[in-house]
Amino acid sequence: MSNGESLKFDLLEGGVAVITLNRPEQLNAMTREMSLELIKLLDRADDDPKVRVVVLTGEGRAFCAGADLSEGASAFTPTHAEDATLDRDWGGVLVLRIFEMLKPTIAAINGVAAGVGATLTLPCDIRIAATGSKIGFVFTRRGIVPDGCATWFLPRVVGISRALQWCLSGALIPTEQALAAGLFLSLHDPADVLPMALEMAREIALNTSSVSVSLTRQLLWHGLVESDPIDAHRLESIIMTYASSSADAREGVESFLGKRPAEFKTRVPNDLPDSWPLWEKSKF
Repeated sequence: MSNGESLKFDLLEGGVAVITLNRPEQLNAMTREMSLELIKLLDRADDDPKVRVVVLTGEGRAFCAGADLSEGASAFTPTHAEDATLDRDWGGVLVLRIFEMLKPTIAAINGVAAGVGATLTLPCDIRIAATGSKIGFVFTRRGIVPDGCATWFLPRVVGISRALQWCLSGALIPTEQALAAGLFLSLHDPADVLPMALEMAREIALNTSSVSVSLTRQLLWHGLVESDPIDAHRLESIIMTYASSSADAREGVESFLGKRPAEFKTRVPNDLPDSWPLWEKSKF
């Protein structure tokens, strides 16, 4: 276990890494420095072949109450980046790092999630939440606009009308409404949110090929912006050519025919295709 001032990193048996926002007295409010440290922990998880799945959660009764406003409106000020022509919204830098993960991510939302605390969950592959908690895209109530690429992610998750309602009003949304809109996969008693997320993570970690999972999650996310099914077909064909000749594919078939659990040997990032990713990253 690695403990920082505001974050905790635990690698559990089975290859599940748990990253915990650890400022419970401040409802895990996010600072700019904390976001940079979180990015370093995500890098650590991606670079470690032992990590199969990453779970994000919060310490105490909140997931993340948003940006830490103790420093005033300057908390929202974008970050200067040497490699960019514009200053960058620091919440967006964090969210894009989660989106670019090689490992699947699960958000175990154990309490209120607002502002950047809500937007950082959007690129996670699975989101589950505690009953009775609330989530809010509260930016218009703070005199700013949505951060964390929420204007891209949220309409794709819940539809444009719902995204507009939530963002224009800035109101806190009951978890039952968010569940009905598809933002959450499921709701659980607060004490059960993290155990359920760990169960989901272990289901992935113990029964699948790590390379297959990594390639699949990225194909699905990028499929959202392909203009035609033929584009998805092209990408899938390229990756299927690689995957079908892999040791994992042979093991998958042999274990099925032999009626035994598969023992996949490949690991991420070591065994990803040399040509991955197949798309150019846009410049800021």
